[in-house]
Amino acid sequence: MRSHLVVLLIIFIINLIVAVIWLLYNRARDRRSVYLMFGVMVMCPVLGPCLEFLSFLFFKFFFSEPVDLEDVIFSKDKVKNVFRAEEDRERNLVSIEEAIAVTNETDLRGLMMNVVQGDIGKTLASISLALNSEDSETAHYAASVLQDALNEFRTTVEEYRRIMREEPEKRIYAAKAAIEYMDGILKQRVFTDIEQKNYVKVMDNLCQVLYDEAPDHLTGAHYEAVCMRLLEIEDFENCEKWCDRAFIAFPNTLSTYSCPMKLYFNTGNREKFFEVVDALKKSPVVVDRETLEFIRVFR
Repeated sequence: MRSHLVVLLIIFIINLIVAVIWLLYNRARDRRSVYLMFGVMVMCPVLGPCLEFLSFLFFKFFFSEPVDLEDVIFSKDKVKNVFRAEEDRERNLVSIEEAIAVTNETDLRGLMMNVVQGDIGKTLASISLALNSEDSETAHYAASVLQDALNEFRTTVEEYRRIMREEPEKRIYAAKAAIEYMDGILKQRVFTDIEQKNYVKVMDNLCQVLYDEAPDHLTGAHYEAVCMRLLEIEDFENCEKWCDRAFIAFPNTLSTYSCPMKLYFNTGNREKFFEVVDALKKSPVVVDRETLEFIRVFR
């Protein structure tokens, strides 16, 4: 019995020596998880070292071959992948307005499913058209989707306003982000007239915050957005105020001229309309076809 204990002690000592040598060798090679394996080798005499030895042989024979990188290209150049057009799908693409008018119930429901799987925020105006569908299920589904999107809009706007009130260091960022977010929804005219006017007023106030506290953060797109939304609710006084400000801040931007032209067109002020046209002619701004057609119609 005593001789068995001596044998076990010798085995344990030899195993410990092997484990220590293995640990020092692998530490020198900066291998990972060496302490974990060292613990396994110490706690499991003979079996631990055998497991490590077998794993070494397995790796040596099956995974030690060099990788062939001949066909691999390491380049930072951008590659544009060209995919074959889905001709069958593209033949069936129509505007949702046309589809609502002519599609049968089954296809219309499928169309609505495809629409809501995309960016709903950009298609709210189209989804609202389905509210008048003769198919009650399609109309109900459109109403549900639209209501969820508008509730999300209300919650998001209120969150931006909360940030502006409670986190002064984020006030300008929140105002700018709120203006851009609100414009994307408000220009689709999916709210009731009263709610549309209220949110346009909120957008107007947010632009005023930027104008008073950080005018450099107001871009030409911001000026155009607030001008057009105010024009849509027929707040001509505030619209003209922002048009004048845009003219001072961005005199070489087309929207600086197109916004007041639309304003004076809607108010029937021909004198100021052509004052803006004359200013546009003298500016270096390149006029697009839409603006030229607009001028021609008002003449």
